[in-house]
Amino acid sequence: MYSTKEMSVFDIIGPNMIGPSSSHTAGALRIARLARNMVKRPIEEVTFVLYGSFAMTYQGHGTDKALVAGMLGFDTEDERIKESFTFAKEAGLKYQFKLDTNKVDVHPNTVDIQITVEGGETTTITGVSIGGGRAVLKKINGVEIDLSGDYYTVVIRHRDLPGVVAAVTDILSKYNINIAFMKLYRENRGTIAYSIIETDESLIEEIIDRIEELGNVFQAFLIEKL
Repeated sequence: MYSTKEMSVFDIIGPNMIGPSSSHTAGALRIARLARNMVKRPIEEVTFVLYGSFAMTYQGHGTDKALVAGMLGFDTEDERIKESFTFAKEAGLKYQFKLDTNKVDVHPNTVDIQITVEGGETTTITGVSIGGGRAVLKKINGVEIDLSGDYYTVVIRHRDLPGVVAAVTDILSKYNINIAFMKLYRENRGTIAYSIIETDESLIEEIIDRIEELGNVFQAFLIEKL
């Protein structure tokens, strides 16, 4: 049983949301909004692959509009969510929805977001709406992660080699950034790794630029606190 100290109002009622279900709308929007921050170049096309309950009720519950709204950067209280398809067309954002109701080994509120940017590179991100309007990213390009957007966050894609993480934390220290949580995920030893660093203070683009200048760092992404 949870004590009142362990629960917030957000945990109980979720965020305000334009739509009938916080899991199917607010959670979906948060997934997409987090995912859009995982690419650098302009987004040309997005494919949403919906599973379980998402796949069965995505139109009636407004999950489709919420996902598109999240890719446009709207927040959960934005009145434009209902017209997100129109705004996507105006922005030149192409999108499509695919349904998979046969896969059973996934959370019922799961979506794969395949983002194609200018130049043709595609990034695939898996997100889950976990209830109360909250969401978690679970995979980036097949690598298992855990990213909620509850903190200011930097996500770093780098080689899995000694010294890389130490160099990153040294930069954060020089900017007086306190690390709340730090997690490392990798495909295989010595290959590609993702470091997810959640901080107490907000981050600036200058920090991201400094991190990307490091050897063996491919990209660094600034994730806004949601």
